[in-house]
Amino acid sequence: MNTKHTIPSDEDLTAFIDGELPAEEAARIEALVSKDESVAERLDFLARANLPFEQAFAPLLSEAPREKLERMLAAIPAQNSTSSASAPPIATRRRFLGALAASLVAGIAIDRAVIGIGRGFSAKDENSEWRAVVAEYISLYTPETLTGPVPAREVQVAQLASLNEKLGLSLSLEAVLLPGIDFKRALLLQYDGKPLAQIAYLDPETGPMALCIVMSDAGRKPPDLENRKGMNVVYWSNAMHAFMLIGHAAADKMMAIADGVRERSAV
Repeated sequence: MNTKHTIPSDEDLTAFIDGELPAEEAARIEALVSKDESVAERLDFLARANLPFEQAFAPLLSEAPREKLERMLAAIPAQNSTSSASAPPIATRRRFLGALAASLVAGIAIDRAVIGIGRGFSAKDENSEWRAVVAEYISLYTPETLTGPVPAREVQVAQLASLNEKLGLSLSLEAVLLPGIDFKRALLLQYDGKPLAQIAYLDPETGPMALCIVMSDAGRKPPDLENRKGMNVVYWSNAMHAFMLIGHAAADKMMAIADGVRERSAV
């Protein structure tokens, strides 16, 4: 079989980014990137996913079944590269993703990650770019990710106040409560060095849903609809912030929910 035009896996691409591939394989991927837009876009996304892995996922990995993780990591073949000798064990993106995959199989929710995005290989529309990153992250959520009791009102208020402070918002709890959908938590993440607010919900009919907000100077834009990772996304922006509501509900329901949030919060 001719492997010259074989599409590289995410593991191969992340190993390429980390400088862990032999020179011949690295050259092959570099040539593919210049010729195949889909490969270039995937490499772009993986390269921009510059997460502080050990710090962000330390609580997650501490809860994971250690023996299972060690067995999976031991099964990952080492790459022959001059740079691999200096790379700390389990610190590379490729090996960390192996540990993370084992954690997800074990049903451990990712809920404290920091989405840190560096400037990538291409200059794309900022608002489109952050929505793509958030959609990748939310696609990992399952109903089990958000199980548990709804937080007490004072906890919800405190979580929302932290987001308001960091992003210069003035959202009230009433503005972001969704009829018939449980408010589960409000998290502060990070995108491109800027704070990113995520309010996570659990719709009893369709599963996880999230309202995400990031500071943006792209200007005011009316609500629009798109589909990412099998989910419907309603997005809009004002003078200082970009917003997106993402979930598995039907498009008309998502638009209605977004309209309600906009009316109650004047954003």
